[in-house]
Amino acid sequence: MKLLLTSGGVSNPSIHDALVELLGKPIAESTALCIPTASYGHPSCTPNLAWRFVSGQSPAHLTDLGWKSVGVLELTALPSMDRERWVPWVEDADVLLVDGGDAVYLAHWMRESGFMELMPSLTDTVWVGMSAGSMVMTPRIGDDFVRWQPPSGRDDRALGIVDFSIYPHLDHEMLPDNTMANAVKWAATLSGPAYAIDDQTAFTVVDGKVDVVSEGTWKLLDRTSRVEASVAEG
Repeated sequence: MKLLLTSGGVSNPSIHDALVELLGKPIAESTALCIPTASYGHPSCTPNLAWRFVSGQSPAHLTDLGWKSVGVLELTALPSMDRERWVPWVEDADVLLVDGGDAVYLAHWMRESGFMELMPSLTDTVWVGMSAGSMVMTPRIGDDFVRWQPPSGRDDRALGIVDFSIYPHLDHEMLPDNTMANAVKWAATLSGPAYAIDDQTAFTVVDGKVDVVSEGTWKLLDRTSRVEASVAEG
């Protein structure tokens, strides 16, 4: 699977061009499935936000890019269906557009639905995540971003498809706590590489190769910055 991991969707021409390159053909010739599941696990998300995402009314451009077709794939519904019914839908899609919300909730339903079992075979499919839809691919999201607790208890682990964590929405005007200083503190609680990115930044991941695509602000929060944050707090 090819990954386009964004903070705020396809928000600028550079991210748009990266998406087209991953698809290998124009958006107008590509079929999409959108996945709103993560929004149902976050206390700040409401049904109208899920509708805005699905209908292309969201500020985060994903479903409104001019796709050949767009369908809805709700992961929580899949366990009640035969795999023979929904697997072809996924296999036939060129791209999966994955909304934000709670990444732990999304990871849980990717496992419970059987979607994770299918992922290794989707070598040409493009996964476009927004916020939690990107964070779900990381090893850990950090306790700051956990809003839903799985049946096994509080846990910040995601899927670990990539080896770095993501702090999204850096310096967002509607999220005053999402500062670089808080991102450094967040990274200090993690053991692996971590990035802080704003809504004009994304990652492409193809065959394990990671590239940053940005018209905004991003920072690799390296070991030194995390140690400094820990010492300051101590």
